[in-house]
Amino acid sequence: MHKERTAPEFDSSSVEITKEEALMLYEDMTLGRLFEDKCAEMYYRGKMFGFVHLYNGQEAVSTGVIRSMRQGEDFVCSTYRDHVHALSAGVPAREVMAELFGKETGCSKGRGGSMHMFSKEHGLLGGYAFIGEGIPVAAGAALQSKYRQEVMGNKNADNVTACFFGDGTSNNGQFFETLNMAALWKLPILFVVENNKWAIGMAHERATSQPEIYKKASVFGMPGYEVDGMDVLAMRDVAQKAVARARAGEGPTLIEALTYRFRGHSLADPDELRSAEEKEFWAQRDPIKRFEKFVTNRGLATAEELKAIEKKIQEVVNESVTFAESSPEPNPADLRKYIFAES
Repeated sequence: MHKERTAPEFDSSSVEITKEEALMLYEDMTLGRLFEDKCAEMYYRGKMFGFVHLYNGQEAVSTGVIRSMRQGEDFVCSTYRDHVHALSAGVPAREVMAELFGKETGCSKGRGGSMHMFSKEHGLLGGYAFIGEGIPVAAGAALQSKYRQEVMGNKNADNVTACFFGDGTSNNGQFFETLNMAALWKLPILFVVENNKWAIGMAHERATSQPEIYKKASVFGMPGYEVDGMDVLAMRDVAQKAVARARAGEGPTLIEALTYRFRGHSLADPDELRSAEEKEFWAQRDPIKRFEKFVTNRGLATAEELKAIEKKIQEVVNESVTFAESSPEPNPADLRKYIFAES
């Protein structure tokens, strides 16, 4: 039997967390899961077009990192698997769904679709279709924060940037070049590798000479952490420390989250390359079910309270579809609008 690589188990027994914080984490992960389930339904019903990459299984990474930051003040740079990052950053579900439907009311005015979510208001600096595209953009965001604070004297410009990318991207030039610059300039940035084991159909272990990506941080003199990406508390713990470090001017951190996508690479992927044994192993580590168990065992909430949250979130997701379906298409007369900044 092939042994799956997992991170050391996080000790949650000493975690300090309030009921409000716990329910916020649960609600955010549940929103991500139910939203993506609805996306699959809408895609197969012909309501969405193009490539749609879902995030099911990886919710603890988005929630653990982004909800440890300041919403609307800090920055998030995503990938083509960006719907849930947008939701965690605070973009309303109706605006994300409308974007997927290609409507004018979408967060990118219907111009971006699934892979190009963007929201200035929420600090979401975009989803990117090509792997590695967002890494230099994220470094630029972090550089302007540092410049405004240290050169222009704005002491409130202590914004932090989180940059997400996959295991396959860590073999690309942008990864090495940007980590080098970020370390040299002590940029306030978190590099978050969502290692879900597969770069489309290429197994991670077959594509890299060093599968333990977090160890590459040592080359640049920055901290690197291997984290259980199926445990929202483990992700939250390392993210809070990395954010505090970045905000204090101590520079970047590389976080490798060991996670797994429960669906194929995209909704067009028949998902025939991964073994049933591998899928079952990771299904047993479902981040939402694990957190439900923690919350109820701690007495932070009852099963009934969690069910009520799930029902509330399902209504939000259903409403987002109603909103998207009833929203207007972009006006063809505005074809060239938003190409350049308007004065």
